[in-house]
Amino acid sequence: MSAWLWRALAIYLAAVNLAALLLMGLDKGLARRRRRRIPEKTLFLPALLGGGLGGTLGMRLFHHKTRHWYFRYGFPLLLALQLLLAVWLALRLGAWSGIL
Repeated sequence: MSAWLWRALAIYLAAVNLAALLLMGLDKGLARRRRRRIPEKTLFLPALLGGGLGGTLGMRLFHHKTRHWYFRYGFPLLLALQLLLAVWLALRLGAWSGIL
């Protein structure tokens, strides 16, 4: 894979993880002020699209949605699956051929 494609992927993953983190923080703030909330589907979308780390960190950092089993186990599961996919792709594409 070319260098610009790796950079584009890194920028995408940083953006989607930041979005997941910020959405969790925003929803926690709305919950504290008893305002209209962000739908749970919207909170899950960035995590499904590669933001498992941001969603998990946001959940832990803001202590938000930790009582809901589908967030408590879902976000870390998505993160684990995304990490496995990243390792598999890196091995498959030879990105770590010099390391391993």
